[in-house]
Amino acid sequence: MAISKDMIIADLIALDPNYAAILMASGMGCVGCPSSQGESIEQAAYVHGMDLDELLGRLNEYAQTKEA
Repeated sequence: MAISKDMIIADLIALDPNYAAILMASGMGCVGCPSSQGESIEQAAYVHGMDLDELLGRLNEYAQTKEA
């Protein structure tokens, strides 16, 4: 399953809690706060000044290892 910029943070973490660790290691320290629960990955990346493509690359790299 490919991770897209439109996915909601809470939905992503519900798929696999390990995604939270990837988000936090990438600079998104508040993945558990109420605001982030309704934000898309794109919105959260913007708010935190993160490179969206780089973040999606990390998330999708992990997703591919789960499928293997």
